[in-house]
Amino acid sequence: MERVVVTGIGTVNPLGLDPETTWKQALAGTSTAGIIQQFDPSALSVKIACEVRGFDPADFMDFRAARRMDRFQQFAIAATREAVEQSGLDVRAHGERVGVVMATTIGGMYTIQEACRQLLTVGPRKLSPFTIPMLMPNGAAGLVGIEFGARGPAFSVASACASGADGLGSAWRLIRSGEADAMIAGSTDATVCELGMGAFLRLGAMTGGESLDVPKPFDKNRDGLVMGEGAAVIVLESLTFARRRGARILAELAGYGATSDAYHITAPAQDGSGSARAIELALASAGVKPDDVDYINAHGTGTVLNDLSETKAIKRVFGKRAYTIPVSSTKSMTGHMMGTTGALEVIFCMLAIRDGKIPPTIHYSTPDPECDLDYVPNTARTQPVSVAVSNAFGFGGHNAVLVIRAFHE
Repeated sequence: MERVVVTGIGTVNPLGLDPETTWKQALAGTSTAGIIQQFDPSALSVKIACEVRGFDPADFMDFRAARRMDRFQQFAIAATREAVEQSGLDVRAHGERVGVVMATTIGGMYTIQEACRQLLTVGPRKLSPFTIPMLMPNGAAGLVGIEFGARGPAFSVASACASGADGLGSAWRLIRSGEADAMIAGSTDATVCELGMGAFLRLGAMTGGESLDVPKPFDKNRDGLVMGEGAAVIVLESLTFARRRGARILAELAGYGATSDAYHITAPAQDGSGSARAIELALASAGVKPDDVDYINAHGTGTVLNDLSETKAIKRVFGKRAYTIPVSSTKSMTGHMMGTTGALEVIFCMLAIRDGKIPPTIHYSTPDPECDLDYVPNTARTQPVSVAVSNAFGFGGHNAVLVIRAFHE
């Protein structure tokens, strides 16, 4: 089996419009929760979100083309451009052996919302001819392939908030099996709109207060997630291909595990058994022992059920050592970017390995006796990291876990 390495990263998210700015803000423990700017939130009981601010599509793509894209597609193009440029990969020259997996939780939610609004107010004849290309979940994957000339396997993965991790895992498998030499892989979501916010509010999954000191992952007073948005993209290559072209290798994507709770459509298995099994599978596929893990980037949504279930899962896998492994939730800073967080958090793991710094869980003030691990509260920590685990769990009972390792020949 081919080893899979990372040669480029890109992201557009609430912390920043590129990886290095994002990482600097994460280590500083920056909160991005704020009053929603993209629309008037006065009709909503919760008016805060973690938005991508200062994003101009024209900085990353042709302005006219951007007008025919949903926001989630614009994010994908921007993050991909950063990742491909860093990798130095001439995608068109190797196009038939370069694929795309661009995951998304929902697709073009902005477009769905606006199309329904037009349909009900002015009728079907006024719908844009670009409505379907802008809303379809695979639209980002298709546009990335067209924009950069990737002619290998191209598709979208949708497994709720596990989508980004499953997208990377799917790309990892294609390279490991020899079906592709390189993959542009990641996730993109833009759900900070009336439909997205309103629906999650009705579901009861969002924080209910107006304080900006949220979300509060693993804190006793946690009460729900804060909606986020953005994209995160990683260029993955087989070690053989990367060596042949003289690429700079940033890290190794060493393992992937995926399971289903088969329990409930929105709640995780209470004992953490399904997510624990995904962690075990990811470690086994990477050839990594539980004692080798130096850091866990948690799914850590700030919901009562998820944080408790994830804590139990970590204890099931790591036993007593669970109490000595740093576990942090960067969603405390980015908000829950739906599927995208599963990809962005892999980038955080890579940068933690590179710099020997672990990002914090902010907004943590009141320990929960049932969530009693080391959550790196409020302040980043300097500590060597060689092996990191990134957890991603989603509605439907989807569990996806990735293992990231410092690259060694």
